[in-house]
Amino acid sequence: MSSRLNPDDQKHVEEYLLLPQHQVERRPFRPWLLLAVVVIVVIGLGLLSRLLSYLAL
Repeated sequence: MSSRLNPDDQKHVEEYLLLPQHQVERRPFRPWLLLAVVVIVVIGLGLLSRLLSYLAL
């Protein structure tokens, strides 16, 4: 993919991206953990909703 920047600007961008604060190692994405958290939150909010409706009636 060719860059639309002129060579001098492209050099500045590459230098910027090579700075240490942009080289952070990240843990791998775990979709099953995200799914589990979402399911737990939905179940928890559902139970809270039922509790509040029970107390309101």
